[in-house]
Amino acid sequence: MRAYERLLKYVRVNTESDPEGAKNPSTACQFDLAHLLAKELRELGVKDAYVTENCLVYGHLEATEGYEDVEKIGFIAHLDTAPDFTGAGVNPLIHENYDGGDLPLGSSGRVLSKEQFPHLPALAGRTLITTDGTTLLGADDKAGIAEIMTMLEDIKEQDLPHGRLCICFTPDEEVGMGTDSFDLAAFGADYAYTVDGGPEGEVVFENFNAASAKITFEGVNVHPGSAFGVMVNAALLATEFAARMPKNETPATTVDYQGFYHLGSMEGSVEKASLSYIIRDHSKEKFEARKVFVGELVKQMNGELGGQYIKAEIKDSYYNMEEVVRPRFYIVERAMEATKKAGVTPANTPIRGGTDGARLSFMGLPTPNLGTGGYAYHGPFEHITAEGMDKATEILLNIATK
Repeated sequence: MRAYERLLKYVRVNTESDPEGAKNPSTACQFDLAHLLAKELRELGVKDAYVTENCLVYGHLEATEGYEDVEKIGFIAHLDTAPDFTGAGVNPLIHENYDGGDLPLGSSGRVLSKEQFPHLPALAGRTLITTDGTTLLGADDKAGIAEIMTMLEDIKEQDLPHGRLCICFTPDEEVGMGTDSFDLAAFGADYAYTVDGGPEGEVVFENFNAASAKITFEGVNVHPGSAFGVMVNAALLATEFAARMPKNETPATTVDYQGFYHLGSMEGSVEKASLSYIIRDHSKEKFEARKVFVGELVKQMNGELGGQYIKAEIKDSYYNMEEVVRPRFYIVERAMEATKKAGVTPANTPIRGGTDGARLSFMGLPTPNLGTGGYAYHGPFEHITAEGMDKATEILLNIATK
């Protein structure tokens, strides 16, 4: 079975996570895919595959005789889809021999266009898989799951020699809880790879340092007719704060290693208001400076107001895995050689975000990230090609086998 065929099956299982969920997993529906995968793993020879109470799927393919002392390699992908756009009722569309041009997405009125996605002509001639425009696709990260599963099937069918392979599928990656219940001892790998990237050939070992910042504003609400000298409008304070943030340091105005402040949500009234930001930078020094800037802006505005009307709660989320991976760079080199062997040029573009691997690296398990062949994640324009998934699977196979 080809990887894309598995993907088509997996994306029909709703696994959308919930950022407001109080438990791990944040949604019970993730168990549906977890149990399906554990069963498939056992059928592929991963005899000990099981699902934990927190919805992690663990399994191990024991080493070929004579390869017991080879380093144990892990492969990780996540079960959940992003809550940014609905992942329920996914109806994938298959476009064989895609011509590289603009493509209507079903009857949704949305169009996958070359203007918005300039890489599309390079996919001409491939079998393109898209949404119908009403949901996301779920290739993030069910493509990674499908490729790991297909790698295991290829190993079994071709009887390829390998060391012990450690498999884990995690829940809640999209809401920042993918490693909350991760058991390093149960996983048992010496190092690992998350299969959760973009185009096939990505071998990424750098990601953002990340923090969240919630800015709250406390107002004084009185009747507008008697407000002079008394009213403090929290909603206006919030808009003033946002206006003072650097205008050219947002996701839409930065690329590559450039960091940013991203205003993700806002709500408010005269009495209370809040702004929710994420703070990102590859440089640890610049990352720390960004957090200081937010705190100083709060202090400055409170000084101007003559009171403590504004507060900031800043929490670190994850850090740049390069710090951990660089001392064991042969892990990256192994993946790059596997990529070249598959006839693909490795791409080391830094992640403008994070993966489970970032947190796992700082937990003691160095975990670079590999491409799946997908594009435009987290929305209705998400797409992937069957051929890209084939190459991603071949790269995994090259890493796993001797």
